[in-house]
Amino acid sequence: MVSFTTEQVHAIRRSRERVARLHAELTRNNLVAWTAGNVSERVPGTTHFVIKPSGVDYDDLTPDNMVLCDLDGNVVEGSMGSDRSPSSDTAAAAYVYRAMPHVGGVVHTHSTYATAWAARQEPIPCVITAMADEFGGEIPVGPFAIIGDDSIGRGIVETLDGHRSRAVLMANHGVFTIGKDARDAVKAAVMCEDVARTVHIARQGGELVPIDPKDIDSLFDRYQNVYGQKPQGGMA
Repeated sequence: MVSFTTEQVHAIRRSRERVARLHAELTRNNLVAWTAGNVSERVPGTTHFVIKPSGVDYDDLTPDNMVLCDLDGNVVEGSMGSDRSPSSDTAAAAYVYRAMPHVGGVVHTHSTYATAWAARQEPIPCVITAMADEFGGEIPVGPFAIIGDDSIGRGIVETLDGHRSRAVLMANHGVFTIGKDARDAVKAAVMCEDVARTVHIARQGGELVPIDPKDIDSLFDRYQNVYGQKPQGGMA
């Protein structure tokens, strides 16, 4: 049985609460159907992550039934939720966390419009400013991979390593997103579906008009580094 410090126990609890709560955003934004999809988060200060249990209704998700795993995807025995089987995407998420230390959250959805692009194995082109802001260019397609081992994780890393996009359309499957934490990855999943729908509708009306790469760079830099509120601190 793994031993954790008091600080790590508190960090695990906070991650459990965040991950359980964030699953409601997947249903609220119509990104999943039935029990499909999942959110996971690397627990700060540990070599573990928390992930949704497999096949459990979204209404039944609680902090206590989130599953704690090590970075090899093994369930931590004796922990809360250890009597549950973790998501079928656990090996994939574990691979991403091992290979990409900056990633703190991984999300998987089968959201309708984005998955339709994945079914065509077609990247979503960067033709609206919201895409430039959030993804810094097109949303790429990753390789087809069978669910269950770390093949999907390898495809995610292979596709997103060095890419500005935090979303990948895994061929004939669905969407995987990464972020600095679980909330950031959920936001990327929400935005991925939003732009997938908009670009699909735009294409029905005629030829898409791409944004100049220099403008994409400028939009991405502004959104990532200027947009929003600055952290508060210091003397008034």
